[in-house]
Amino acid sequence: MHVSIFGLTISSSWGNGHATLWRGLCRGLAERGHQVTFFERDVPYYAQHRDLQHWPDGELQLYPSWEQLVPIARERLARSGAVIITSFCPDANPALELAETYPGLKKAFYDMDTPVTLQSLAEGKEVAYLPPDGLRRYDTVLSFTGGPVLNALVERLRARDVHVLFGHADPEVHRPVALNAAYRSDLSYLGTFAADRQPALERLFVAPAKQCVEKKFLLAGSLYPATFPWTPNIYFIPHLAPPDHPAFFSSSALTLNVTRRAMAENGYCPPGRLFEAAACGAPILSDVWDGLERFFLPGKEILLAETTEDVLAVLSLPPASLQQIGEAGRLRVLKEHTSQARARDLEQILFA
Repeated sequence: MHVSIFGLTISSSWGNGHATLWRGLCRGLAERGHQVTFFERDVPYYAQHRDLQHWPDGELQLYPSWEQLVPIARERLARSGAVIITSFCPDANPALELAETYPGLKKAFYDMDTPVTLQSLAEGKEVAYLPPDGLRRYDTVLSFTGGPVLNALVERLRARDVHVLFGHADPEVHRPVALNAAYRSDLSYLGTFAADRQPALERLFVAPAKQCVEKKFLLAGSLYPATFPWTPNIYFIPHLAPPDHPAFFSSSALTLNVTRRAMAENGYCPPGRLFEAAACGAPILSDVWDGLERFFLPGKEILLAETTEDVLAVLSLPPASLQQIGEAGRLRVLKEHTSQARARDLEQILFA
């Protein structure tokens, strides 16, 4: 089958969590014999940080404006069995209108930010990637988040057929590699700055750094302000390209996961980085949210922290104990949470 995807970005991992997820998922689809075209509006902030130069798993169509894309999009949709339109796609609604002109084409909406979508609606904000009449015009709605929000997609947005498609990691990319001294740390954190994550990050990362001056803390991510409460033992990488993620995680004695507030409040929404880190064998220390045990077994495959004292206790564990957690988490990802497994799920949803 040919699948057309209208998304936020696959070409740049800068400041977003969509790109690496799509790279793994499209690789899985390609391995299963499907052809993929990914349509991405060519915007300056991604063009300046483009870290996908060669993509053997599909066709990337960068376009300057919707009007210029339409002839190409028509040709691809004419030979597609399904089209997927995502949250934060800048041309989501024009893409849906175009897709509706092709009878028999399976139309799917993939909300990769479901809690953010629902929170925005609850606050009375306009959500540009949603049709004015909700999601009823789509044949299928995919959600990055499970749990209670699935009911909200049906009741609030009139979705007719809802499925969960969680995050994942591509073991061909995310795997243990040799320790890199540049990324060695006692506690690492990889994530874009988000104001709603900041209180938890200060409690679980900055405060422990202040109390453990002999340990090295490493933070990597974009958009961090000058007002961030740096300490002498917090080292900073402004942007870490995907090819460097395995070395980053493999060189971490322990890595921290902090979930966006809306996602943590809804639960059942594991960040993609969680699976990436685990696939690299990194022991993970995570904040707490409902449904986490659905993905990793606390105390065996992942460690949890709610307070600074919890972090300090974990930092005092023997290295062998942390390594055991990391290996168990890696085996869980390889068993259940690979990009290839999600590609099989997506294939079943779209073409069953």
